Amino acid sequence: MHFIPPKMVCETGILADDHSSIAGPQKDPLIVSASQMWPPLPSAASTSPLVPPTTTTTSSGGAAEEGMKEKQLYIREFQPSDQETARRIFYEGIKERIPSSAFRGLKYQPLLQCIYALLTLICFVVTNSLVLASCMPIILLGMRYYYSRKIILHHLECALRTDMSDIEHFYMKQPGSCFWVAILEGKVVGIVAARGNEEDNVVELRRMSVDSNYRGKGVAKALGRKVLEFAMLNHYSSIVLGTTAVKIAAHKLYESLGFKHVGVVEHHTVPGMTHSLLERMFFQLRYHRYCLQLREE
Repeated sequence: MHFIPPKMVCETGILADDHSSIAGPQKDPLIVSASQMWPPLPSAASTSPLVPPTTTTTSSGGAAEEGMKEKQLYIREFQPSDQETARRIFYEGIKERIPSSAFRGLKYQPLLQCIYALLTLICFVVTNSLVLASCMPIILLGMRYYYSRKIILHHLECALRTDMSDIEHFYMKQPGSCFWVAILEGKVVGIVAARGNEEDNVVELRRMSVDSNYRGKGVAKALGRKVLEFAMLNHYSSIVLGTTAVKIAAHKLYESLGFKHVGVVEHHTVPGMTHSLLERMFFQLRYHRYCLQLREE
């Protein structure tokens, strides 16, 4: 496969609907257009959110233009100096899934709900104490939080020891892969990665996360668009992603980018899981798979 260097991709604006203007080897026509995949972002900035805004500094308006530039959102390729910030954003984003998995996740586990209710009833029958029976749900939720925290933190440590330990090596120096950061107000506020699979002609969207202080500003959608652009320029046939996110907002984001939900893996396993009885009772993950078909092979 012919890969376009990440630097060239990061300096390319949003593609027009006329994909015939893209240089490089021609493959099957796209089955989706840029206008279908990329609805306008909430902010009506004059420049593309995917490329650094350019300004012409003059002696009279230089300060104003510089201030305007800092407020604009744009995406650029990862630089070694971004390493620690990228790791922090990723770490904080995944840590937020601890309470979500422990509490919100129970909504999608009807069997465990029945088991917890039965345990509460047994506690009341055995002890004949309404107080102890009332405490039982709190104890069960506490156990869910304990196991969620234990397993997710272990999963985080594994990620921070592997690809997130050296982003430059794992993404920027690998053919068909790239890593981007979102800049807003002069700060790195979001991250996303793409890893290509030449054999299947598929690219995977990975490690998307946005600083909690900058959500609701279109950062995640701009990061997602960058991966879509990368896939189109490199003539991939589809983009895939997997997520264990419980929040509905995350799933709505993927759907707004054009991804289709293609399946759920119940009882998903991550590093650090022991599959003990207690673990199965208090920690379960649902792994959602999404796909965006760009071309028909």
